[in-house]
Amino acid sequence: MSDPPAAAVRPTPVAAGSGTRIALVDVNSFYVSCERAFDPKLAGVPVVVLSNNDGCVVARSDEAKALGIKTGTPWFKLAESAPQVGLIQRSSNYELYGDLSSRVMELLGRYALWQEVYSIDESFLGLAGTPAELNAQGAAIRTAVARHTGLPVCVGIGSTKTLAKFANRIAKQNRHLQGVCNLDTMDPAVVDTIMSRVPVTGLWGVGSRLGTRLAALGIESVADLRAADPAMIRRKFSVILQRTVLELNGTSCIPLDDERADRKQLIYSRSFSTPVTTLTEMRQVMSIYAQQAAARLAREGQQASVLTAYAGTSHFSERASSFPSATVRLPAPTADPVILSRAAVGALEAQVIEGVSYTKAGVMLSGLEAAGAQPLFDEFVSDQERRNLGDLLGRVTDKYGAASIGLGLAGMATAKPEWTMSRKYSSPRYTTEWSELPVVRAL
Repeated sequence: MSDPPAAAVRPTPVAAGSGTRIALVDVNSFYVSCERAFDPKLAGVPVVVLSNNDGCVVARSDEAKALGIKTGTPWFKLAESAPQVGLIQRSSNYELYGDLSSRVMELLGRYALWQEVYSIDESFLGLAGTPAELNAQGAAIRTAVARHTGLPVCVGIGSTKTLAKFANRIAKQNRHLQGVCNLDTMDPAVVDTIMSRVPVTGLWGVGSRLGTRLAALGIESVADLRAADPAMIRRKFSVILQRTVLELNGTSCIPLDDERADRKQLIYSRSFSTPVTTLTEMRQVMSIYAQQAAARLAREGQQASVLTAYAGTSHFSERASSFPSATVRLPAPTADPVILSRAAVGALEAQVIEGVSYTKAGVMLSGLEAAGAQPLFDEFVSDQERRNLGDLLGRVTDKYGAASIGLGLAGMATAKPEWTMSRKYSSPRYTTEWSELPVVRAL
Protein backbone atom coordinates (compact mmCIF):
# COMPACT_ATOMS: atom_id res chain seq x y z
CA MET A 1 0.00 0.00 0.00
CA SER A 2 1.27 3.47 -0.78
CA ASP A 3 0.05 7.01 -0.92
CA PRO A 4 -0.92 8.26 -4.38
CA PRO A 5 0.80 11.30 -5.76
CA ALA A 6 -1.24 14.31 -4.71
CA ALA A 7 -1.28 15.75 -8.22
CA ALA A 8 -3.05 12.63 -9.50
CA VAL A 9 -6.04 13.01 -7.23
CA ARG A 10 -6.95 16.66 -7.43
CA PRO A 11 -10.68 17.28 -7.99
CA THR A 12 -11.49 17.98 -11.60
CA PRO A 13 -11.71 21.72 -12.27
CA VAL A 14 -15.27 22.89 -12.64
CA ALA A 15 -16.09 23.43 -16.30
CA ALA A 16 -18.68 25.77 -17.72
CA GLY A 17 -22.15 24.25 -17.48
CA SER A 18 -21.10 21.76 -14.84
CA GLY A 19 -22.60 21.34 -11.38
CA THR A 20 -21.99 19.84 -7.97
CA ARG A 21 -23.22 16.42 -6.97
CA ILE A 22 -23.03 14.11 -3.95
CA ALA A 23 -21.20 10.81 -4.19
CA LEU A 24 -21.57 7.93 -1.74
CA VAL A 25 -18.48 5.73 -1.75
CA ASP A 26 -18.90 2.40 0.02
CA VAL A 27 -16.38 -0.43 0.45
CA ASN A 28 -17.93 -3.68 -0.77
CA SER A 29 -18.33 -6.28 2.02
CA PHE A 30 -15.87 -4.23 4.07
CA TYR A 31 -14.77 -6.74 6.74
CA VAL A 32 -14.39 -9.56 4.21
CA SER A 33 -12.54 -7.30 1.76
CA CYS A 34 -10.08 -6.27 4.52
CA GLU A 35 -9.34 -9.95 5.17
CA ARG A 36 -8.89 -10.64 1.46
CA ALA A 37 -6.55 -7.67 0.98
CA PHE A 38 -3.82 -9.55 2.87
CA ASP A 39 -4.79 -13.15 2.18
CA PRO A 40 -5.25 -13.91 -1.54
CA LYS A 41 -6.40 -17.46 -0.73
CA LEU A 42 -9.72 -15.96 0.37
CA ALA A 43 -10.53 -14.55 -3.08
CA GLY A 44 -13.44 -16.29 -4.76
CA VAL A 45 -14.30 -18.55 -1.82
CA PRO A 46 -17.12 -18.18 0.73
CA VAL A 47 -15.92 -16.17 3.75
CA VAL A 48 -17.75 -15.03 6.87
CA VAL A 49 -16.54 -12.69 9.61
CA LEU A 50 -17.79 -13.42 13.11
CA SER A 51 -18.93 -11.13 15.91
CA ASN A 52 -17.29 -10.72 19.32
CA ASN A 53 -16.32 -14.05 20.85
CA ASP A 54 -16.84 -15.68 17.45
CA GLY A 55 -20.58 -15.79 18.11
CA CYS A 56 -22.52 -14.89 14.97
CA VAL A 57 -21.95 -13.98 11.34
CA VAL A 58 -21.65 -10.19 10.92
CA ALA A 59 -20.22 -10.01 7.39
CA ARG A 60 -20.39 -12.31 4.34
CA SER A 61 -18.75 -12.54 0.97
CA ASP A 62 -20.99 -12.88 -2.09
CA GLU A 63 -20.05 -16.56 -2.22
CA ALA A 64 -21.24 -17.03 1.38
CA LYS A 65 -24.48 -15.21 0.55
CA ALA A 66 -24.96 -17.61 -2.38
CA LEU A 67 -24.82 -20.48 0.10
CA GLY A 68 -27.82 -18.98 1.85
CA ILE A 69 -25.91 -17.89 4.96
CA LYS A 70 -27.69 -15.05 6.72
CA THR A 71 -26.25 -12.26 8.83
CA GLY A 72 -26.73 -13.18 12.48
CA THR A 73 -26.43 -16.93 11.98
CA PRO A 74 -24.63 -18.46 15.01
CA TRP A 75 -21.26 -19.91 14.04
CA PHE A 76 -21.92 -23.16 15.89
CA LYS A 77 -24.68 -23.90 13.35
CA LEU A 78 -22.23 -23.53 10.45
CA ALA A 79 -19.03 -24.96 11.92
CA GLU A 80 -19.74 -28.64 11.21
CA SER A 81 -20.65 -28.18 7.54
CA ALA A 82 -18.08 -25.45 6.80
CA PRO A 83 -15.32 -27.78 5.52
CA GLN A 84 -17.72 -29.56 3.13
CA VAL A 85 -18.78 -26.30 1.44
CA GLY A 86 -15.36 -24.64 1.66
CA LEU A 87 -16.58 -21.94 4.04
CA ILE A 88 -13.81 -20.00 5.79
CA GLN A 89 -14.36 -18.06 8.99
CA ARG A 90 -12.48 -15.13 10.48
CA SER A 91 -12.81 -13.45 13.87
CA SER A 92 -13.46 -9.71 13.80
CA ASN A 93 -10.09 -7.97 13.48
CA TYR A 94 -11.07 -4.44 14.50
CA GLU A 95 -7.50 -3.15 14.57
CA LEU A 96 -7.08 -4.04 10.89
CA TYR A 97 -10.51 -2.75 9.86
CA GLY A 98 -10.08 0.56 11.69
CA ASP A 99 -6.67 1.19 10.16
CA LEU A 100 -7.77 0.37 6.61
CA SER A 101 -10.87 2.51 7.07
CA SER A 102 -8.78 5.54 8.04
CA ARG A 103 -6.56 5.01 4.99
CA VAL A 104 -9.55 4.79 2.66
CA MET A 105 -11.21 7.88 4.14
CA GLU A 106 -8.02 9.92 3.91
CA LEU A 107 -7.65 8.91 0.28
CA LEU A 108 -11.27 9.75 -0.58
CA GLY A 109 -10.89 13.19 0.98
CA ARG A 110 -8.30 14.08 -1.64
CA TYR A 111 -10.93 13.87 -4.36
CA ALA A 112 -13.68 15.86 -2.72
CA LEU A 113 -14.84 19.44 -2.35
CA TRP A 114 -16.08 18.30 1.07
CA GLN A 115 -16.28 14.97 2.88
CA GLU A 116 -18.57 13.44 5.47
CA VAL A 117 -17.38 10.12 6.85
CA TYR A 118 -20.66 8.36 7.49
CA SER A 119 -19.46 5.03 8.87
CA ILE A 120 -16.39 2.81 8.97
CA ASP A 121 -16.85 1.91 5.30
CA GLU A 122 -18.94 4.74 3.82
CA SER A 123 -18.27 8.35 3.01
CA PHE A 124 -20.24 11.10 1.32
CA LEU A 125 -18.19 13.30 -0.99
CA GLY A 126 -18.95 16.57 -2.71
CA LEU A 127 -17.90 16.40 -6.38
CA ALA A 128 -18.02 18.96 -9.17
CA GLY A 129 -18.02 18.60 -12.93
CA THR A 130 -20.11 17.71 -15.93
CA PRO A 131 -21.91 14.34 -15.81
CA ALA A 132 -19.16 12.78 -17.91
CA GLU A 133 -16.47 14.25 -15.65
CA LEU A 134 -18.25 12.91 -12.57
CA ASN A 135 -18.29 9.42 -14.09
CA ALA A 136 -14.56 9.73 -14.72
CA GLN A 137 -13.98 10.86 -11.11
CA GLY A 138 -15.95 7.90 -9.81
CA ALA A 139 -13.84 5.51 -11.88
CA ALA A 140 -10.66 7.22 -10.72
CA ILE A 141 -11.73 6.87 -7.08
CA ARG A 142 -12.35 3.15 -7.54
CA THR A 143 -8.98 2.65 -9.18
CA ALA A 144 -7.09 4.63 -6.56
CA VAL A 145 -8.67 2.87 -3.58
CA ALA A 146 -8.05 -0.55 -5.13
CA ARG A 147 -4.46 0.30 -5.98
CA HIS A 148 -3.47 1.84 -2.66
CA THR A 149 -5.46 -0.27 -0.18
CA GLY A 150 -6.54 -3.38 -2.10
CA LEU A 151 -10.21 -2.74 -1.27
CA PRO A 152 -13.08 -2.68 -3.81
CA VAL A 153 -15.53 0.23 -3.62
CA CYS A 154 -18.67 1.28 -5.45
CA VAL A 155 -19.57 4.90 -6.17
CA GLY A 156 -23.12 6.22 -6.37
CA ILE A 157 -23.67 9.78 -7.60
CA GLY A 158 -26.84 11.83 -7.24
CA SER A 159 -28.16 15.28 -6.47
CA THR A 160 -29.02 14.38 -2.84
CA LYS A 161 -27.65 12.03 -0.20
CA THR A 162 -30.64 9.72 -0.54
CA LEU A 163 -30.25 9.51 -4.30
CA ALA A 164 -26.48 8.95 -3.95
CA LYS A 165 -27.17 6.02 -1.59
CA PHE A 166 -29.70 4.64 -4.05
CA ALA A 167 -27.25 5.02 -6.93
CA ASN A 168 -24.64 3.16 -4.91
CA ARG A 169 -27.08 0.28 -4.54
CA ILE A 170 -27.56 0.21 -8.32
CA ALA A 171 -23.79 0.24 -8.86
CA LYS A 172 -23.36 -2.77 -6.57
CA GLN A 173 -26.06 -4.85 -8.17
CA ASN A 174 -25.25 -4.16 -11.84
CA ARG A 175 -21.75 -5.30 -12.75
CA HIS A 176 -21.88 -3.81 -16.24
CA LEU A 177 -21.71 -0.37 -14.60
CA GLN A 178 -18.22 -1.27 -13.34
CA GLY A 179 -18.87 0.04 -9.86
CA VAL A 180 -19.99 3.58 -10.74
CA CYS A 181 -23.59 4.75 -11.10
CA ASN A 182 -24.37 8.37 -11.88
CA LEU A 183 -28.12 8.91 -11.97
CA ASP A 184 -27.65 11.99 -14.19
CA THR A 185 -26.29 9.84 -17.01
CA MET A 186 -28.94 7.15 -16.77
CA ASP A 187 -32.13 7.08 -18.82
CA PRO A 188 -34.85 8.51 -16.49
CA ALA A 189 -37.21 5.74 -17.62
CA VAL A 190 -34.69 3.13 -16.49
CA VAL A 191 -34.32 4.83 -13.11
CA ASP A 192 -38.12 4.89 -12.76
CA THR A 193 -38.28 1.17 -13.55
CA ILE A 194 -35.61 0.33 -10.97
CA MET A 195 -37.35 2.43 -8.32
CA SER A 196 -40.63 0.66 -9.02
CA ARG A 197 -38.97 -2.74 -8.49
CA VAL A 198 -37.00 -1.96 -5.33
CA PRO A 199 -39.04 -2.37 -2.13
CA VAL A 200 -39.26 0.73 0.01
CA THR A 201 -37.35 -1.11 2.75
CA GLY A 202 -34.36 -1.12 0.41
CA LEU A 203 -34.10 2.62 0.92
CA TRP A 204 -31.71 4.32 3.33
CA GLY A 205 -33.42 4.81 6.70
CA VAL A 206 -36.54 2.74 6.00
CA GLY A 207 -36.61 -0.39 8.17
CA SER A 208 -39.00 -3.32 8.13
CA ARG A 209 -41.34 -1.89 10.78
CA LEU A 210 -41.68 1.40 8.92
CA GLY A 211 -42.05 -0.53 5.67
CA THR A 212 -45.04 -2.40 7.11
CA ARG A 213 -46.74 0.87 8.04
CA LEU A 214 -46.05 2.32 4.59
CA ALA A 215 -47.38 -0.82 2.90
CA ALA A 216 -50.66 -0.35 4.76
CA LEU A 217 -51.02 2.91 2.78
CA GLY A 218 -50.14 1.21 -0.50
CA ILE A 219 -46.56 2.52 -0.49
CA GLU A 220 -44.50 -0.57 -1.25
CA SER A 221 -41.73 0.52 -3.62
CA VAL A 222 -39.22 3.37 -3.74
CA ALA A 223 -41.20 4.82 -6.65
CA ASP A 224 -44.37 4.77 -4.50
CA LEU A 225 -42.64 6.72 -1.75
CA ARG A 226 -41.20 9.22 -4.21
CA ALA A 227 -44.73 9.90 -5.50
CA ALA A 228 -46.22 10.28 -2.01
CA ASP A 229 -47.43 13.63 -0.69
CA PRO A 230 -44.62 15.00 1.56
CA ALA A 231 -47.12 16.79 3.81
CA MET A 232 -49.09 13.58 4.34
CA ILE A 233 -45.88 11.66 5.07
CA ARG A 234 -44.89 14.20 7.70
CA ARG A 235 -48.35 14.14 9.26
CA LYS A 236 -48.58 10.36 9.46
CA PHE A 237 -44.90 9.52 10.05
CA SER A 238 -42.15 12.06 10.71
CA VAL A 239 -40.24 14.98 9.33
CA ILE A 240 -37.34 12.60 8.75
CA LEU A 241 -39.34 10.48 6.30
CA GLN A 242 -40.67 13.66 4.71
CA ARG A 243 -37.06 14.62 4.02
CA THR A 244 -36.54 11.26 2.34
CA VAL A 245 -39.48 11.92 0.01
CA LEU A 246 -38.13 15.36 -0.86
CA GLU A 247 -34.63 13.99 -1.45
CA LEU A 248 -35.99 11.28 -3.76
CA ASN A 249 -37.44 14.13 -5.81
CA GLY A 250 -34.12 15.92 -5.99
CA THR A 251 -34.50 18.45 -3.16
CA SER A 252 -31.45 18.24 -0.94
CA CYS A 253 -32.53 18.63 2.70
CA ILE A 254 -30.24 16.36 4.75
CA PRO A 255 -27.36 18.68 5.64
CA LEU A 256 -23.78 17.75 6.31
CA ASP A 257 -23.36 15.70 9.49
CA ASP A 258 -27.05 16.06 10.30
CA GLU A 259 -27.46 12.32 10.90
CA ARG A 260 -24.94 12.28 13.72
CA ALA A 261 -25.56 15.66 15.28
CA ASP A 262 -27.97 14.30 17.86
CA ARG A 263 -25.56 11.90 19.48
CA LYS A 264 -26.22 11.96 23.21
CA GLN A 265 -24.67 8.75 24.47
CA LEU A 266 -21.45 6.80 24.40
CA ILE A 267 -21.64 3.08 25.10
CA TYR A 268 -18.78 0.69 25.80
CA SER A 269 -20.20 -2.83 25.95
CA ARG A 270 -18.86 -6.32 25.37
CA SER A 271 -19.84 -9.93 25.92
CA PHE A 272 -17.43 -12.27 27.70
CA SER A 273 -15.71 -15.35 26.29
CA THR A 274 -15.90 -16.93 29.77
CA PRO A 275 -18.70 -15.94 32.18
CA VAL A 276 -17.82 -13.60 35.02
CA THR A 277 -18.95 -15.14 38.30
CA THR A 278 -17.32 -13.11 41.07
CA LEU A 279 -17.63 -9.55 42.31
CA THR A 280 -13.87 -9.12 42.02
CA GLU A 281 -13.96 -9.93 38.31
CA MET A 282 -16.93 -7.62 37.75
CA ARG A 283 -15.07 -4.77 39.45
CA GLN A 284 -12.22 -5.32 37.01
CA VAL A 285 -14.64 -5.37 34.05
CA MET A 286 -16.28 -2.12 35.13
CA SER A 287 -12.92 -0.44 35.74
CA ILE A 288 -11.57 -1.40 32.30
CA TYR A 289 -14.77 -0.47 30.45
CA ALA A 290 -15.03 2.90 32.21
CA GLN A 291 -11.43 3.73 31.36
CA GLN A 292 -11.95 2.76 27.72
CA ALA A 293 -15.04 4.97 27.60
CA ALA A 294 -13.12 7.82 29.28
CA ALA A 295 -10.36 7.57 26.69
CA ARG A 296 -12.93 7.76 23.90
CA LEU A 297 -14.53 10.81 25.53
CA ALA A 298 -11.16 12.51 25.74
CA ARG A 299 -10.37 11.74 22.09
CA GLU A 300 -13.65 13.34 21.05
CA GLY A 301 -13.24 16.37 23.33
CA GLN A 302 -16.37 15.55 25.34
CA GLN A 303 -17.48 15.16 28.94
CA ALA A 304 -20.32 13.16 30.49
CA SER A 305 -22.60 14.03 33.38
CA VAL A 306 -24.37 10.68 33.86
CA LEU A 307 -22.99 7.13 33.98
CA THR A 308 -25.01 3.92 33.72
CA ALA A 309 -23.40 0.56 34.49
CA TYR A 310 -25.10 -2.71 33.65
CA ALA A 311 -24.49 -6.43 33.32
CA GLY A 312 -26.54 -9.46 32.41
CA THR A 313 -26.72 -13.22 32.22
CA SER A 314 -27.55 -15.09 29.02
CA HIS A 315 -31.20 -15.01 28.00
CA PHE A 316 -30.80 -18.64 26.91
CA SER A 317 -29.34 -19.87 30.17
CA GLU A 318 -31.46 -22.13 32.35
CA ARG A 319 -29.42 -21.13 35.39
CA ALA A 320 -30.06 -18.18 37.69
CA SER A 321 -30.64 -14.94 35.80
CA SER A 322 -29.59 -11.48 36.90
CA PHE A 323 -29.58 -8.10 35.13
CA PRO A 324 -28.13 -5.49 37.50
CA SER A 325 -28.19 -1.88 36.34
CA ALA A 326 -27.53 1.43 38.08
CA THR A 327 -27.33 5.05 36.98
CA VAL A 328 -25.11 7.59 38.71
CA ARG A 329 -25.18 11.36 38.25
CA LEU A 330 -21.61 12.59 38.36
CA PRO A 331 -20.65 15.58 40.56
CA ALA A 332 -19.83 17.60 37.44
CA PRO A 333 -19.39 16.92 33.70
CA THR A 334 -16.15 14.97 33.38
CA ALA A 335 -13.97 12.70 31.26
CA ASP A 336 -11.73 11.82 34.22
CA PRO A 337 -10.96 8.06 34.05
CA VAL A 338 -10.49 7.87 37.82
CA ILE A 339 -13.90 9.39 38.58
CA LEU A 340 -15.67 7.35 35.90
CA SER A 341 -13.95 4.14 36.99
CA ARG A 342 -14.93 4.63 40.62
CA ALA A 343 -18.51 5.42 39.62
CA ALA A 344 -18.82 2.34 37.41
CA VAL A 345 -17.30 -0.04 39.97
CA GLY A 346 -19.43 1.36 42.78
CA ALA A 347 -22.67 1.41 40.79
CA LEU A 348 -23.04 -2.38 40.56
CA GLU A 349 -21.34 -3.23 43.85
CA ALA A 350 -24.53 -4.06 45.73
CA GLN A 351 -26.36 -5.75 42.86
CA VAL A 352 -23.92 -8.32 41.47
CA ILE A 353 -24.61 -11.79 42.85
CA GLU A 354 -21.61 -14.00 43.60
CA GLY A 355 -21.75 -17.31 41.72
CA VAL A 356 -24.14 -16.12 38.99
CA SER A 357 -22.71 -16.42 35.46
CA TYR A 358 -22.72 -12.97 33.84
CA THR A 359 -22.06 -13.04 30.10
CA LYS A 360 -22.02 -9.35 29.24
CA ALA A 361 -21.63 -5.91 30.77
CA GLY A 362 -21.36 -2.32 29.69
CA VAL A 363 -20.86 1.30 30.64
CA MET A 364 -23.05 3.99 29.09
CA LEU A 365 -22.18 7.66 29.37
CA SER A 366 -24.87 10.24 28.69
CA GLY A 367 -25.45 13.93 29.09
CA LEU A 368 -22.53 14.48 26.73
CA GLU A 369 -21.23 17.96 26.06
CA ALA A 370 -18.11 19.55 24.70
CA ALA A 371 -15.28 19.67 27.23
CA GLY A 372 -15.19 23.08 28.88
CA ALA A 373 -18.74 23.97 27.79
CA GLN A 374 -19.57 24.77 31.40
CA PRO A 375 -17.01 26.76 33.42
CA LEU A 376 -16.36 24.92 36.71
CA PHE A 377 -15.05 26.10 40.04
CA ASP A 378 -11.58 24.70 40.78
CA GLU A 379 -13.09 22.58 43.57
CA PHE A 380 -14.94 20.50 40.97
CA VAL A 381 -11.94 19.89 38.72
CA SER A 382 -9.93 16.83 39.71
CA ASP A 383 -6.15 16.68 39.67
CA GLN A 384 -6.36 13.99 36.99
CA GLU A 385 -8.38 16.25 34.70
CA ARG A 386 -6.00 19.16 35.19
CA ARG A 387 -3.22 16.87 34.01
CA ASN A 388 -5.37 15.53 31.15
CA LEU A 389 -4.93 11.95 32.31
CA GLY A 390 -7.77 10.59 30.16
CA ASP A 391 -6.20 11.91 26.97
CA LEU A 392 -2.83 10.48 28.01
CA LEU A 393 -4.29 7.01 28.60
CA GLY A 394 -6.07 7.17 25.25
CA ARG A 395 -2.91 8.06 23.37
CA VAL A 396 -0.92 5.28 25.05
CA THR A 397 -3.55 2.62 24.31
CA ASP A 398 -3.94 3.87 20.73
CA LYS A 399 -0.22 3.40 20.20
CA TYR A 400 0.52 0.28 22.24
CA GLY A 401 -2.84 -1.52 22.54
CA ALA A 402 -5.65 -1.69 25.07
CA ALA A 403 -3.69 -3.91 27.46
CA SER A 404 -0.68 -1.60 27.64
CA ILE A 405 -1.83 0.64 30.49
CA GLY A 406 -4.61 0.89 33.04
CA LEU A 407 -5.53 2.33 36.40
CA GLY A 408 -6.12 0.20 39.48
CA LEU A 409 -8.06 -2.95 38.67
CA ALA A 410 -7.64 -2.23 34.96
CA GLY A 411 -3.87 -2.58 35.23
CA MET A 412 -2.81 -5.47 33.02
CA ALA A 413 0.58 -6.29 34.55
CA THR A 414 -0.46 -9.91 34.97
CA ALA A 415 -1.97 -12.36 32.50
CA LYS A 416 -4.95 -11.40 30.36
CA PRO A 417 -8.23 -12.02 32.22
CA GLU A 418 -10.11 -15.15 31.17
CA TRP A 419 -13.31 -13.23 30.42
CA THR A 420 -11.83 -11.03 27.70
CA MET A 421 -13.04 -11.43 24.14
CA SER A 422 -12.17 -14.64 22.30
CA ARG A 423 -10.93 -14.32 18.69
CA LYS A 424 -9.87 -17.83 17.82
CA TYR A 425 -9.91 -17.29 14.06
CA SER A 426 -8.37 -13.82 13.93
CA SER A 427 -6.01 -12.81 11.15
CA PRO A 428 -2.81 -10.89 12.04
CA ARG A 429 -2.96 -7.14 12.67
CA TYR A 430 -1.04 -6.57 9.46
CA THR A 431 -0.89 -2.78 9.56
CA THR A 432 -0.85 -1.88 13.25
CA GLU A 433 1.52 -4.35 14.95
CA TRP A 434 5.21 -4.57 14.03
CA SER A 435 5.47 -8.24 14.97
CA GLU A 436 2.55 -9.13 12.66
CA LEU A 437 3.63 -7.33 9.51
CA PRO A 438 3.14 -9.48 6.40
CA VAL A 439 6.31 -10.98 4.92
CA VAL A 440 6.81 -10.78 1.16
CA ARG A 441 9.30 -13.09 -0.54
CA ALA A 442 10.60 -12.40 -4.05
CA LEU A 443 11.36 -15.59 -5.97
